[in-house]
Amino acid sequence: MASTPAQLTAGRVGRPHGLDGSFYVTGPTPRLLTLGGSVNVSGRAAAIVRRAGTDARPILRLEGIGDREAVEALRGSELTVYTDDAPVLAEGEWWAHELQGCEVRDGEAHLGTVIRMLELPSCEALEVRPPAGGEPVLVPMVKDAVRSVEPAERRIEVDLDFLGLAAPSPRDCGSGAAGERS
Repeated sequence: MASTPAQLTAGRVGRPHGLDGSFYVTGPTPRLLTLGGSVNVSGRAAAIVRRAGTDARPILRLEGIGDREAVEALRGSELTVYTDDAPVLAEGEWWAHELQGCEVRDGEAHLGTVIRMLELPSCEALEVRPPAGGEPVLVPMVKDAVRSVEPAERRIEVDLDFLGLAAPSPRDCGSGAAGERS
């Protein structure tokens, strides 16, 4: 049985822009939406023949989609790119799907499993499901919080002290030695 090639989500077809088949992309991944590149939509590949707007609100026109009605018919459809066609990332960069399912640890302390990556206003963050359940924990993808990322080993090392999640040590809980309190 042949396996389907992995795909990355590049966004969704949004509302039309103009009369020529251009449309806004909702939930965009700008790196995947390059002029001359190709996306898959509704089971077929289409070249990007126009790229305008901003990274936050890109406007595309795809080959073979020539008017507003065609865009309306596709509205809400997912735009994807095969992982083999995606741009190569720089050292220290990963696609979100590579991190989903990774175990998040600080040495032997297990924080949980990555559910997804979120794009926050100041940085990207990992949403981590604790092993015992409960509310997910957000881990910012910043150097002080994340020590190492090893997608091949399905492991991410973090600094629980930096995240304010380290369990207090016994010496922090009891009555302190003389001179420690003011």
